[in-house]
Amino acid sequence: MITKRQLHHLLTRLRPVKTWYFLVLCMLFAGVCAVSLRANNLQMIKLRDNVYQADKDNGNVEKALQDLRAYVNAHMNTDLSRDNGTVYPPIQLKYTYERLRKAEQARADAVNTQIYTDAQQHCEQLYPSSFSGGPRVPCIEQYVKDHGTVAKEIPADIYRFSFATPRWSPDLAGIAEVLSVLFLGLTILRFALGRLLGYLSK
Repeated sequence: MITKRQLHHLLTRLRPVKTWYFLVLCMLFAGVCAVSLRANNLQMIKLRDNVYQADKDNGNVEKALQDLRAYVNAHMNTDLSRDNGTVYPPIQLKYTYERLRKAEQARADAVNTQIYTDAQQHCEQLYPSSFSGGPRVPCIEQYVKDHGTVAKEIPADIYRFSFATPRWSPDLAGIAEVLSVLFLGLTILRFALGRLLGYLSK
């Protein structure tokens, strides 16, 4: 069992390592961590803006989304919802959605135009001598009703995205965070050992 004298001798050998050495290193790495976390967030915002711009310009939205997803999934402090208030999911491709919805409406309108033309031809053949107000008009209306189409609903949810950000990531911010915690622990330990050494010296 270690004696009081042996413990005092061991602690005395640790005395040259000053407490403030560890504290300075802790603060240094904490500063690096804070700057790196900020850089992570700024890069996320840049990639998110690239997605919005690609969506607005009808550009390569898929590549912009992949770049954003890969970055957010691999870095801390890249929470997308933080700058979007209560909007969720945070990434919503409204321009892509509107373009597809309008294209679908245009498709349905074109089909219905052709169906109306077909209805006129069909009813003219059935009622060649009919004029305005005769059976041809109800015939056309019924034909359009039976053969017409409506625009399909475009699911909005498939154009909304959210990506998970890790609680810790092995990047500069993550490594600096680990080192700052480590040196904080060493600061506390060295301080406690110093107090213990002072107690044993009495």
